[in-house]
Amino acid sequence: MQAMIGFQQTMAMKAALDLGVFTAIGAGHRTVADLSEHCHASPKGIRVLCDFLTIHEFLTKDDGGYGLTTDSAVFLDKHSPAYFGGVASIMAGPSMTKAMLDLTAVVRKGGTTLNDDGGTVAREHPMWEDFARSMLAMMAPSAQAIASMLQTAGGAPMKVLDIAAGHGLFGITIARQNPTAEIYALDWANVLEIAREHALSAGVLERWHPIEGSAFEVEFGNDYDVVLITNFHHHFHPQVIEGLMRKVHGCLKPDGVVVTLEFVPNEDRVTPPDAAGFSMVMLASTAEGDAYTFAEYDAMFKNCGFSRNEMTRLERSAQAVILSRR
Repeated sequence: MQAMIGFQQTMAMKAALDLGVFTAIGAGHRTVADLSEHCHASPKGIRVLCDFLTIHEFLTKDDGGYGLTTDSAVFLDKHSPAYFGGVASIMAGPSMTKAMLDLTAVVRKGGTTLNDDGGTVAREHPMWEDFARSMLAMMAPSAQAIASMLQTAGGAPMKVLDIAAGHGLFGITIARQNPTAEIYALDWANVLEIAREHALSAGVLERWHPIEGSAFEVEFGNDYDVVLITNFHHHFHPQVIEGLMRKVHGCLKPDGVVVTLEFVPNEDRVTPPDAAGFSMVMLASTAEGDAYTFAEYDAMFKNCGFSRNEMTRLERSAQAVILSRR
């Protein structure tokens, strides 16, 4: 029963984020009347929504009105530096919810029914602008972990290619830690504009260089010390991944490293739950994407000339990092 009505909790949280309920409560607007006025919503609607969110432990309630839980205060109040609510535009936005609406047809087909040009990986899909604006808080711990693995704080000269850069945070984090790092960020032009804003805000714009277009079409350049491929491979068929990795192999220095950040299930494909469950997201939203096991990535990358592939699961994350060398 909980699974059948689970979408109600998703939509309630999205409505609260759209209305700014969590932020309003954080600012001291606790009563139904105050929240109704501040959020421009009916008193009945606010009362039912906030009670529902209290039932599901996103809010608290006492005689004085509603309050934020610890998690809601940290992640759902826009005034928090760790605000996570923007992710709702991706996870519960129209592209993803529409992809899941007729899952029966998706399963029969073996891929998305959104359109005939690749679903969410269609050329210049507008969803990726929302992604670039919304994912900073979610990706910051992974970006810091990758920078630590690469020991970027040492300050050695470093040329970095950030493929499908999106928000640009992975390359930007390296540039902030290493004052000699030059970052080449590749993505669609409209997405790179957002990454450019983030690079400017981080104070690294003079060492941040855009490459506009598709990773499968544009020239990368060469002599890269590091190539970042974060949350990209899962959108594609293994043959497509191998084609990209051969191209990456050719642009890398002999002692360079490729960093892959991905959802990587165990061989049983049902553990860890969050990583394994990502296969369903890819089935519904892409034509041929999947969550691949490490054995599958290892085989794909070795087919492209990478002899050493080592995986590390990130702490407090559903994702893993694979470091690949020639």
